[in-house]
Amino acid sequence: MTRVARDRALRHAGQMSNSERSKLSIVGAGAVGTSLAYAALIRESAREIALYDIQKAKVDAEVLDLAHGTQFTGSSRIIGGDDLDVVTGSDVVIITAGAKQHPGQSRLDLAAVNVGILRGLMPGLVERAPDAVYILVTNPCDILAVAAQKFSGLPSARVFASGTVLDSSRLRWLLAERTGVSTSSVHAMIVGEHGDSEFALWSQARIGPVPIQSWRPVDRAPVSADELDSIAEDVKTAAYRVIEGKGATNYAIGLSGARIAEAVLRDEGAILPVSSVLDGYHGISGVALAVPSIVDASGVSALIDVPFSEQEERQLQDSARTLHEELAKLGLG
Repeated sequence: MTRVARDRALRHAGQMSNSERSKLSIVGAGAVGTSLAYAALIRESAREIALYDIQKAKVDAEVLDLAHGTQFTGSSRIIGGDDLDVVTGSDVVIITAGAKQHPGQSRLDLAAVNVGILRGLMPGLVERAPDAVYILVTNPCDILAVAAQKFSGLPSARVFASGTVLDSSRLRWLLAERTGVSTSSVHAMIVGEHGDSEFALWSQARIGPVPIQSWRPVDRAPVSADELDSIAEDVKTAAYRVIEGKGATNYAIGLSGARIAEAVLRDEGAILPVSSVLDGYHGISGVALAVPSIVDASGVSALIDVPFSEQEERQLQDSARTLHEELAKLGLG
């Protein structure tokens, strides 16, 4: 049982208040890690945020810069450094450290380098934060979720990746722009690999309570099947366009990471398309794929058995094969 889960039980028993401290640690003070720390401070995702990186001058400067703004961020505080002990006692650890994705480079191209980094990192993290829930943001996150679970020895529920939470946010934004409604009124998900084989779960997509393909706005044309395909393709290539223009994606993934951490720290039972190691889900085992999951204090507490269309089922199986092949190349299959 994680510390957050124990705290939940104590609160229910009336022995602990909701104001007890929660600790979120972020491994890696690059563009993603610092954006995540910034988002978590502003959103008050945790009472204490720790930032770790092997580059002392960089991480110290980032922590100082963030700390200077804590007057405006409620009760949260920021600590950090180049000593792994800063993560001690964490409730959630988010790993962003790894090689940077360059223009034209796929997420899977990063796999071997980042698996090596993770192999050396996980034992020390688990030693210092044995009760934490671990979330992988470093790409390719689905591959690294499998690696982290193997290297840590923790149950798959407590070691998972950010999956397609950000991709789904991109999808909802594009659909909101097209249909003229708020993003909060769009209910749609990208599932599968966080990468080139991901796909939109159109069979379950809704605008409010209305299926997406039945949406008939008063002042706009209905969304055609071709448009839906184009929107899904735009989501799939969005990161490449951002990387080509500015060198990295950081703000939106920072917000996404903070949101996932909150689901754990606040024991929300939120349904998010995170990526955990599957065991018999639609006949798939041994790979981590993003599917609708219930995220709470224990991590991924359950997977939702969503009815897929025949085409979506084929796409899910294709995603699984892609990752099985990559895991086999890395000796993780």
